[in-house]
Order: sequence, then structure tokens, then C-alpha cells
Amino acid sequence: MIPTEPEEEQNKETEPELSEIEGEEALKQALAEEKAKAEANLAGWQRAQADYVNYKRRAEQDKEEISQFANSILVLNLLPILDDWERALASIPDDQADLSWIEGIRLIERKLRGVLESQGLSPIEAVGQPFDPTLHEAAMQGRGEEGIVVEELQKGYKFRDRVIRPSKVVVGNGEEEKEEE
Repeated sequence: MIPTEPEEEQNKETEPELSEIEGEEALKQALAEEKAKAEANLAGWQRAQADYVNYKRRAEQDKEEISQFANSILVLNLLPILDDWERALASIPDDQADLSWIEGIRLIERKLRGVLESQGLSPIEAVGQPFDPTLHEAAMQGRGEEGIVVEELQKGYKFRDRVIRPSKVVVGNGEEEKEEE
């Protein structure tokens, strides 16, 4: 049977509708894919931005730590001089302690200590404190309360809350407690 003209026109009209629907779906799918790509690119950019901010902050912290580390090396190299100065002042005979030049030496020692303290140096308290291996270095044991520092052999120091030299100490072994009981 030969199709009549109205049937042919009807088939021609349905064909464009199908291709328009397929085209719309393809466009919608393409749009969805492009939106997903845009969201992925935005998320990647945001991560990169956050990484950059974190990198900048870390770089500043590293620069500050390097500066502090360099200062701590200088201070650490000055500590033996400070120790020698303390020993020299402690060994001055009592009859010469009031001489003006000795008072001048004491003044210089106080100034040096003041400058170092203003830069962040602080002594570690040891005698009478419980032994702490992060702050103290046990050189020997002696009579005294067990686990308590009974004598300081060498002063320890912190520089900006970081131990740069632990205190060398004598730690009590508990002998005096046994004798008292």
C-alpha cells in the first residue's frame, strides 16, 4: 500500500520532534557534565588557595624559627662565659667583696644577664624540684628525698620556652628518709 500524503506529512512531523527531544537531552547532559567540571575546577581552585595560604603561614613560621634558632646558638655559646663569671664572683674573698672594681664586675654581670633575659633566656629551677628528664640531667645520686633534686652542679637554661641546656643535678636516693624512720 502506498502511503497517502497525509501519512507522509505525519511521519515527517514526528521525526523532527524525536530529534529535538534527543537534542534537548544531549544538551541537558552536556550542561550537567560542564557544571560538574566547573564545580570540580572551583573545588580545586579553593584547595590550591588554601594550600597557598598554609604555605605562606608555614614559611613565616619557619623563618621565625630559624631566627630563634640562630639566636639560641649565640646564647648557648655565651652560657659558659656566664658560668665562669658566676664562679669568679662566688670565689671573691669576703674582705675584698666591698671593693668598687668588684662591684663594677657584678654590675657588668647583671647587665649581661639582663640583656640575655630580655632576649628570652631564663634559668631552670632545679633544687627542691622533682627530677624531670626534660629539664634536668642526672649526674649522680646523693642523700635526700627520692626523686627530688638535692643539688645543682651546673645551671640549666631555657630560651623562649625551649630547653637549650639542661641542669646538671644530683638526685636524692631516699637514704635520709630511711634514716629518719
